[in-house]
Amino acid sequence: MSLIKLFPAPVSKNQANAFDGFFNNIFRDDFPVSFQHGAVQKSPAVNIVEKEDSYRIEVAAPGLNKGDFDVKVDQDLLTISATKETGNEDKGEKYTRREFSYFGFTRNFHLPESVNANDIKAQYKNGILHVTLAKIEEAKPAPVKTIEIK
Repeated sequence: MSLIKLFPAPVSKNQANAFDGFFNNIFRDDFPVSFQHGAVQKSPAVNIVEKEDSYRIEVAAPGLNKGDFDVKVDQDLLTISATKETGNEDKGEKYTRREFSYFGFTRNFHLPESVNANDIKAQYKNGILHVTLAKIEEAKPAPVKTIEIK
């Protein structure tokens, strides 16, 4: 067996800077990046905490308002999405300049059978969306039982 040395094709300085800049911009942003349907999509980081009587999903989404979020349940699928649109307008003597910014994300979670889909609550506080999913009674741990010895 012999080793073959690989000599990469020469890359111009402008190409290297553009390539590096692309990845630096992606990884410098606040939200992780995923590649879905051939496009770059940003989505916020999520923590999922299980307690005895509920699950809690924490979505880190600073800079949004509670009205920007949409939380839906369809059968066993929980969808958390947000859309934010901002627009700036500068008017001068003979010109108008507008700059728009659109941001949005969607996260889907399959709910386990232990979740009561009719008892889901959401609260947005300090840049974090807290979604609490109550467990059904059968899924909650039973209290310790003392058995009487006869």
